[in-house]
Amino acid sequence: MNLKQLRYFLAVAEEKQITAAAKRLFIAQPPLSYQLKQLEKELEVKLFVRTAYGIELTDAGRELQSYAEKIVALAETAEEQVHKTAKGELGTIKIGSASSSVGELPSAAFVKLTKYYPTVSFDVFEENSFGVLEKLRNGTIDLGIVRTPFNHHGIESKTLTNEKMTLVTTDEKLLNKKAVTLKDLVKQSLIIYRRFENIFNESFAHQGLTPFYAVKCDDSRTAILWAQKGMGSALVPESIANLYASGQFVPVKHASWQTHLQLVWRSGKVSPLTQRIIDLFN
Repeated sequence: MNLKQLRYFLAVAEEKQITAAAKRLFIAQPPLSYQLKQLEKELEVKLFVRTAYGIELTDAGRELQSYAEKIVALAETAEEQVHKTAKGELGTIKIGSASSSVGELPSAAFVKLTKYYPTVSFDVFEENSFGVLEKLRNGTIDLGIVRTPFNHHGIESKTLTNEKMTLVTTDEKLLNKKAVTLKDLVKQSLIIYRRFENIFNESFAHQGLTPFYAVKCDDSRTAILWAQKGMGSALVPESIANLYASGQFVPVKHASWQTHLQLVWRSGKVSPLTQRIIDLFN
């Protein structure tokens, strides 16, 4: 018993005539009759009886019809779903989101994608950048959005943003400035996101300056919260300052203090759906 036989059987059961069923199936009558006989032979039952009005199903035929309808429908659904998956129109994308990437997810492109392909879903994992990269490397997620700097070994990436550093502060004198310099910063008790410490140290050392880090932490939102409580002034990327400290920050004037959000994925072949998501970020 195969799908072709079941489709032929259903056509005859619905049309109640071999001639009409053959036309519907775009085949000649002899091969249709042959397939039906083979099906009856394999099942060892009579599926049809001839009447004055055409062909009717036997009790065994009616029982097969209920199963055949389900089997053929399931096969058609499976075929459709497989094709959609192969074209990246179906499935779940597992994406890791660093805390500092909240402004990038969900993007307008994601909304557009799910409008056209409503069967695409997202499984979001929230970590710091290092946690996202670890999940990416061990295969827990398909894509990640992380902040530079990080080790790119075995990772491909696409830059999404280019940002400068800002100083979140409660000091009104600093907030009235258009920008602050490194010399301004060494006069402050600084709160830093630990991943930038080496970059900061190199820049201060290059100018012969020694900063005071009052607080070090692993999340830029934590740095902002401590600054807002008056524990010092926080150095954080511009996008994070805009989200969580609007009107409470001033840009840092130092060209090398640039950071990027990047879309990242494992080097090598990716699934069609993952590739479709990558292509959305232009």
